[in-house]
Amino acid sequence: MENFLEIGIIVKPQGVRGELKVKPFTDAAEDFLGFKRVFLKGEEYRVLSCRTGAGIVYLGLRGVPDRNAAELLRGVSVCVPREEMPETEEGTYYVADLLEASIVTEEGEALGTLTDIRQAATDVYTLTAGDKEILFPVADGVIVSVDVEQKIITVNKKRFYEVAVV
Repeated sequence: MENFLEIGIIVKPQGVRGELKVKPFTDAAEDFLGFKRVFLKGEEYRVLSCRTGAGIVYLGLRGVPDRNAAELLRGVSVCVPREEMPETEEGTYYVADLLEASIVTEEGEALGTLTDIRQAATDVYTLTAGDKEILFPVADGVIVSVDVEQKIITVNKKRFYEVAVV
């Protein structure tokens, strides 16, 4: 589903009328309010209702009439077509566009591949080099540049090793 972006995951049913509790992967839960349709397991569902609270999204979807139907969707990814996503602000990127990017130093030294991003107040990236994983926060001065088209993230070597956890 390359033309789709994963924007959340269904945590559990909410209530008895088929509403779904969704953990959003977007910067703000309110980003869901603009979607008219979502895709679950490759199938399109029309959004009937959407509300947010405390960073969580509650979705009512056509075709999910009750709690039993909602329960079957527990753990399923919520996706939308890439063209329906809002444009990102300068210096921000969709996680899907960064995963599998090569991480290199300013001198061109290859450090590994970005395999995971844990979203937090300061995102934590997981770099994989062979069988070794290195975690590093996206703190000030670590990332020098991001080339989404070439899938290359350039880091400041000195600053990277100051914050990296091996």
